Amino acid sequence: MSKPKAKIAQVQTTGIYKPDAIRDVAELHGLNSISDTVASALASDVEYRIHQVVEEAARFMRHGRRTTLSTADIEQAMRVLNIEPLYGHSPYNPPTFRRAPPFPQSAAAGTVHYVEDEDIDFDRVLRDEKITLPKGANWTAHWLAVEGVQPLIPENPPAIPREPDQTDTKTNQLPNGNGFPLTPSSPNRGTTIKQQQQQQQQQQQLVKQVLSRELQLYYNRLITSLLPPTSDATKRTAALASLRQDAGLQALLPYLIRWVGEGVVGALKEDPQSEADGKVLEVLLDVISALLENTTLFVEPYLHQVLPPILSILLHSSLAPSHAIHLRTAAAQTLSRLLTQHSTTYPSLAPRIMKTLLLALVAPGKGKGTREGAIRGLMGVGKEAIRKGLIDGGGARVVGSECSGPNANRLDSRALAQCVIDALSMLHPPSDMPENLDFTNQADERVRDRLHETLGDFFATKISGDATWARGILGMSRD
Repeated sequence: MSKPKAKIAQVQTTGIYKPDAIRDVAELHGLNSISDTVASALASDVEYRIHQVVEEAARFMRHGRRTTLSTADIEQAMRVLNIEPLYGHSPYNPPTFRRAPPFPQSAAAGTVHYVEDEDIDFDRVLRDEKITLPKGANWTAHWLAVEGVQPLIPENPPAIPREPDQTDTKTNQLPNGNGFPLTPSSPNRGTTIKQQQQQQQQQQQLVKQVLSRELQLYYNRLITSLLPPTSDATKRTAALASLRQDAGLQALLPYLIRWVGEGVVGALKEDPQSEADGKVLEVLLDVISALLENTTLFVEPYLHQVLPPILSILLHSSLAPSHAIHLRTAAAQTLSRLLTQHSTTYPSLAPRIMKTLLLALVAPGKGKGTREGAIRGLMGVGKEAIRKGLIDGGGARVVGSECSGPNANRLDSRALAQCVIDALSMLHPPSDMPENLDFTNQADERVRDRLHETLGDFFATKISGDATWARGILGMSRD
C-alpha cells in the first residue's frame, strides 16, 4: 500500500498591493462587508494589471533610449492595452509628492504621501507679461496652376532648376516623340548668357501637354497654308477664318504664339527690307489679329508673348518700303485691339506700352522708321497718348528737328512728317475753312509762341496757317 502524501501547508503571500486597500475602496462604494479571500484575490488581480502596464511602459522607455520611466510612457501603455488614460498627469510638469507627518492616534496607518498643491500668487500673475495667443487656423485660396503653369508664389513649391541643355532638348520634342514643341516660355533674346541661365533656373516648370493627333494634323496644315505667302491665297484666307471663329484651339494657342514669335524674329533678322519678308510679317500680324478676335480663346496668360512680335514690327527701323506703312498701321491697330480687350484686366499694361513708345520716340539715335512706328503706336493707344508723346513729351520737336534742313525732301522724312500731321489731326481735326494766325493780335501771338515752344519751328510753321486747329492742339480757347 502506498503511503498517503503529506499535505503541504499553503503559505499566504502578500504582494505590493495590500488587501486593506481593496477594503478601503469597497467601503468608499458602500460595501462594508467583504471577505478576506475576495480582497486578496482582487489585490492579486490589481497587482497583475499594474505589472502589465509597467512592463508595456518599460518598452516605450527602452525605445526612447531613456532610463527613467515617465508618465507619458504609462499613458502610451494604457492606450496600447485599451485602458482609459489617466488625465491631468504631464511629463513636463510632474507632481510633487510630500510625506505626511505621522498620526499618533492611528500609528498602524503607516507612511502616507500626498500631492502638494502649488500656491498661486495672483499679484505675480497679474504683473507677469501677458502671453498673446497665436492666430487661429484659417484657410485661403491660391492658384495651384494657371493654364498648366505653376505660379511662383509662397504657397506653391519652388521650381526645380534644370540644366539649359536639357531644357532646350525637351522644348524641341513632343511627348510622343514626333518633334512637336512643348508649351513655350516667353522669349528673351536681349540678355546675356549668364542672365539667361539665371532666368532658366527661376523659370516656372513647363508642363507637358499631349496633343491629340487631330490637333497636330490641324497645326501642320494650318502653318503650311499660311506660309510661305506665295501659297494659295484661298487656303490662307480659310486658315485665318478658322483662327477667328473655331473653338477648341486653346491647347494649340501657346504653339501658335511661339510660331508667330519665331517667324517675326527670323524675318527681321534675315532681310526685313525684302518683299518676301514683308509679306511674311503681314501674314503673321494677321494671325495675331485673328487670335485676338477669337472669343473662345483665353489669351491673357500669353500677353507677355504676344506683345514682343507686335512691338518688334511696329518699332523696327527698316522694313520693306512697299509694306512699311501697312505693317506699322496694322501693328498699331492690333496693339489698340489688345489694349481695348485687356487694359481693364491689367491696368498697368497701357502705361508700360506708353513708356516703351515714348522711349522709342524721343530717345536719341533712333531711326526714322522707329519714330514713325512709335507715333502710329501712340495713335493706336488714343488721344491722350498722342498728347503726352508729341506735345508734353517733346516728340514733335524731336521729329521736326530731324525732318528739317537738307533731309526735308527725303521720302522717309516726308513720311515721318506726314505721320505727325496725321496724329495731330487725330488729336484735334483741322478746320474746313482755315484762317491764319493774326500776329498783330496779342492772343494769336501767344498761340504762335506756344506752338514754337511745344511743337518746334518745323511743325509750328505748318500748323500756324489754321488758327482753330492750333488752339485745339494746344488746348487754348479763343479770347
